[in-house]
Amino acid sequence: MVIFSGIQPTGRKHVGNYIGAIRGWVEGQDRGDPTIHCIVDLHATSVAYDAAALPGYVLDTTAMLIAAGLDPDRCILFRQSDVREHTELCWLLCAATAYGDLQRMHQFKDKSAREQELVRTSVFLYPVLQAADILLYKTDEVPVGEDQRQHVELSREIARRFNATYGDVFVEPDVVVPEVGARIMDLQDPSAKMSTSYGSDAGLIYVDDEPDAIRRKLKRAQTDSGTEVVRALEKPGITNLIEILAVTREVEPEEVEREFDGQGYGAFKGAVAEALVELLAPVRERYRELRPDEEGIERTLAEGAERAREIAGATMAEVRPAMGIGPSHRT
Repeated sequence: MVIFSGIQPTGRKHVGNYIGAIRGWVEGQDRGDPTIHCIVDLHATSVAYDAAALPGYVLDTTAMLIAAGLDPDRCILFRQSDVREHTELCWLLCAATAYGDLQRMHQFKDKSAREQELVRTSVFLYPVLQAADILLYKTDEVPVGEDQRQHVELSREIARRFNATYGDVFVEPDVVVPEVGARIMDLQDPSAKMSTSYGSDAGLIYVDDEPDAIRRKLKRAQTDSGTEVVRALEKPGITNLIEILAVTREVEPEEVEREFDGQGYGAFKGAVAEALVELLAPVRERYRELRPDEEGIERTLAEGAERAREIAGATMAEVRPAMGIGPSHRT
């Protein structure tokens, strides 16, 4: 069982990252043989970004993952750009990817609409690079948030088309989405996913936020008309907070609804804030211990990249001859 996941180094990590992805990775890191976690810095270049800040964001993200409980001795943790097979396979997979499939990708439509000056070709090819990330390791399971389901489905389609055209090389990966907390929404705009790229500071709760900042943001979180603490389509703000509290306490959302029946929004928001303060405190403190040791973080990434290259190199040794790429060894 090979498990692969990637995360963008887009600055500070928020509770959407932590609840929707990182916590599940930590809990599942011993299920894989191996479990692979990749800091996808190449993906970060597909939209407008700060080139000078990106290396620091990679270190931030690596330190946060380790602080949350990922153990580099029990999984493979590395920086995407350190393993050049990712970009090579991306290009080769373009030969097995339908242009129309990429046109239909929701994230391309969303991201291209938000870019004011330049819609990069790389944002169009982003799903192919993501497929390369996954298929390179012959991945069986990809744990992701709901918004990435379409990308993993495309990876399956690319693997099928490649295998049918060039021969059996790739595994068709299964997508694994959490039943609760797969898509945490912005506190100020509960119609939008919580995001460091497009959200406001008031709508985000960062993993390293101070307790008072967490309480303040929850108190001001956008809610809905009425006072009932129940999930409903017309109550996206409260629904979002119910999911956050359910995941944090490891209970079903229905239990949260029963507990706060008749109590109103004030008491409920306060409970969500305190649960998050308790959940995030040890991660925040550990992160502050780890982050200053940049040499140590770089060593961890280099060691992980070396392990990843062994697997990636073996896969590419199958891909190249299957596609007729590289020297012929015919006698």
